[in-house]
Amino acid sequence: MAEAAKTSPCHPRHLRDVARWDRETDVAIVGFGGAGGCAAIEAADAGAEVIIFELASAAGGSTALSSAEIYMGGGGGTRVQRACGFEDSTEDMVAYMMMAAGPQADEAKIRNYCEHSREHFQWLVGIGVPFRDSFHAERAIMCLTDDGLLYTGSEKAWPFAQHAKPCPRGHNLQVEGDNGGPLFMKIVGENVAARERIAVEYETRALTLIIDDDDRVVGLVVRQDQRELNVRARGGVVLCAGGFVMNDDMLRKYAPMLTVGTQPIGNPGDTGTGILMGMAVGGAAINMHEGFISLPFYPPATMTSGIVINDKGQRFINEDVYHGRLGAMALRQQAERIYFVVTAEMYGDYEKVSYLGAPIAGTGESVSELEAELGLRSGTLQQTLALYNEDCAAGEDTLFHKAPEWLIPLEPPLVALDLTPGRGAFVPYFTLGGLETLPTGEVVNAKREIIPGLFAAGRTACGVPRRGVGYSSGISIGDATFSGRRAGEAAAQRALSAP
Repeated sequence: MAEAAKTSPCHPRHLRDVARWDRETDVAIVGFGGAGGCAAIEAADAGAEVIIFELASAAGGSTALSSAEIYMGGGGGTRVQRACGFEDSTEDMVAYMMMAAGPQADEAKIRNYCEHSREHFQWLVGIGVPFRDSFHAERAIMCLTDDGLLYTGSEKAWPFAQHAKPCPRGHNLQVEGDNGGPLFMKIVGENVAARERIAVEYETRALTLIIDDDDRVVGLVVRQDQRELNVRARGGVVLCAGGFVMNDDMLRKYAPMLTVGTQPIGNPGDTGTGILMGMAVGGAAINMHEGFISLPFYPPATMTSGIVINDKGQRFINEDVYHGRLGAMALRQQAERIYFVVTAEMYGDYEKVSYLGAPIAGTGESVSELEAELGLRSGTLQQTLALYNEDCAAGEDTLFHKAPEWLIPLEPPLVALDLTPGRGAFVPYFTLGGLETLPTGEVVNAKREIIPGLFAAGRTACGVPRRGVGYSSGISIGDATFSGRRAGEAAAQRALSAP
């Protein structure tokens, strides 16, 4: 006798094959990270009954692993922005984010996010998320103080600053050290626990969706205590199961460029199961080739005054950009090696404060000596540095438009760090592709037709951030929490309006 087929996210269960419902609710949510938690709160506050199904034994997801900056602004500025002396225009925020997303931009989503960003800030404050009214002026990858605001992208760098007025939008929780993620999820968890309409089932794996004969999503199959349970969801299922950075097969298939990275950023549940479940019922998966990949070359901030070169001795970027933009542009080079050249003074306390950990590739008491150590063609780095230093003296980077504040001539002794992925530097990465959704969180098919009863948020959906080359820290948590709220609200409305 043939063995029964194993339940798979790629094969939905049909309603006609469901003998009984083991659980019933208005809204079923897969995943209890930032997206799932916010979806649950919004759905419950709209009057719906909610069950969250979480694979792990506690809430958190990838949000708890992050520093939890949240990218917000527009509308004249949030309370923190205004208190720090910044007035942020919605149109400037839209312009910056449209440039960041490039040809993959979803203008409807970006406008929806920007136009409601101040409201989202107020909602977060309302559930108890603390933000101090202070600005962290130093260039940093993350804020290790409890300051509430910092620049977290390429807002002040070319070409963005030429098209949108720069404004800091990274909102940092009022907590010292890299502890924003745990604090954020603690607050979300407390809010979930305080709502009687929300139940949480931990150590429960979502297996596949349940559809009726009209291809509407009516429920979810989960495994709990080695038993498969059929869950009816009257309003729908909200997939908040993360991306696919922990699934090597999916990475090689959809986003092979990310495989040069050294450290996947995510939780063990980021295996793409939510995306696969959505695809199995007709959901379109888009932008799957894209991801964030970083070369965190600062701190110290002084490194920004150095130059990045390829193995032809040529610059290819303005070095005052966000570290993720540098990582993405480095992967585009037709080069076998990438180097960061700084003076010995700029190198400073790099070894103590850097996250990059890039090894020293060469040093030189003269430019020609460094050329020889790096194996560059004689004269190439000399020409690059001569032009760069000439621009520094004139106060204008004529080739790549680095801001004047960082234009300091590079005079020997010089140090070159090896930024080449796979040669010792820390190169973190995560995915940016997922199910295509409307701003409401409703999943759509390839024709952009709504799949009734199916919603997605966070990294399971393809949200506001679309490209590593335009990424800004805080946009993932911002998008996850905002899109979670929209999806939870839409699913609740669907349940409560059902006959």
